Amino acid sequence: MMKVHTNSVFILWHIRRDDEYGDDAKLIGVYRTNDDCLAAVERLKGKSGFRDYVEGFDINEYTIGKDNWTEGFVGSERNVDGLENSD
Repeated sequence: MMKVHTNSVFILWHIRRDDEYGDDAKLIGVYRTNDDCLAAVERLKGKSGFRDYVEGFDINEYTIGKDNWTEGFVGSERNVDGLENSD
């Protein structure tokens, strides 16, 4: 029987690296197990776009209720709305 982590989830991303235009990241889904993520990869890897970048699938496990980003970050000159930052 497959062990289910009740206090964590598995997140599946697909990231297409592009030096010219920047990376293209897609959140595929949030799953209960790593095996569920692998099954989603199997379903998607033959579809248009994904089949050209099969190496772009990325699975990460996250603990529920835990901060996963604990450091600051360097911002860009624009905020989410595309407006100039005021600071």
